Amino acid sequence: MVLSIILQVTCSLMLWLLLYTCFCYWNKHRSYEWSCRLVTLMHGVIVTCLSGYVALIDGPWPLTHAGTPNTPVQVQVLCLTLGYFIFDLSWCMYFKTEGDLMLSHHTLSICGMMVVLGLGKSATEVNAVVFVSEITNPLLQARWFLREMGLYHHFIGDVVDFFFVTLFLVLRIGVGGRILYSMITSPNPIWLLKIGGLAMYVVSLGFMVEICSFSRRKLLKKYHAWRSMNGRDVLPKTNGNLTPQTEGKTHLPCPDTSWMTFKSLTPV
Repeated sequence: MVLSIILQVTCSLMLWLLLYTCFCYWNKHRSYEWSCRLVTLMHGVIVTCLSGYVALIDGPWPLTHAGTPNTPVQVQVLCLTLGYFIFDLSWCMYFKTEGDLMLSHHTLSICGMMVVLGLGKSATEVNAVVFVSEITNPLLQARWFLREMGLYHHFIGDVVDFFFVTLFLVLRIGVGGRILYSMITSPNPIWLLKIGGLAMYVVSLGFMVEICSFSRRKLLKKYHAWRSMNGRDVLPKTNGNLTPQTEGKTHLPCPDTSWMTFKSLTPV
């Protein structure tokens, strides 16, 4: 059983590495990060669908069956995800593109999946955590690609940001907290997994603080831009006679500076 898991994880790692190599070859004019994020996007879509199927349809229900033995489908999904996280953590460490928070998230994810696969149980709740965590990943990558293609400042950028923030708060923080509660209160999971789940949730709270800070700054910028557009100074009305200070001069209309407002709408 252990050899089978090691083989599946190795095959998964080779698959993501091969896919990354192909993307680098097909996108020679792009950066390495472009190809890596394409891999991340594909992983997010595939694993969200698979883990969602396991958690919501195939079962067992994670809120009532924490710590139960792993099913073959759960093992396959976690092996696929574990191979990706090993690839992505190695890439991030080599290119030094991520901060401590993201590296901690990847490290905790790898350790948690390795423990679950080694024990042969608790894949139910871990798979559910993968689902609520990865469902926002495609939107995060879409936001980055929109930036690269110069489309982020359009309406579609606001739509992506709205759904990303909403899904993150509702699923990753709200539903994720409920999964953590059922995991901690259940007598089946070992204490190491409970501590690991709590640490993962603390990391998610760290991400939430950053996301809320970003949302606040973006909303304030849009609000100030809206006020600038709708609060232009209006020239005071006169009786048509020139004042002594302006005698001999012509009143010129105030230049329209509303275009400058859009200069301040750069994303955070």
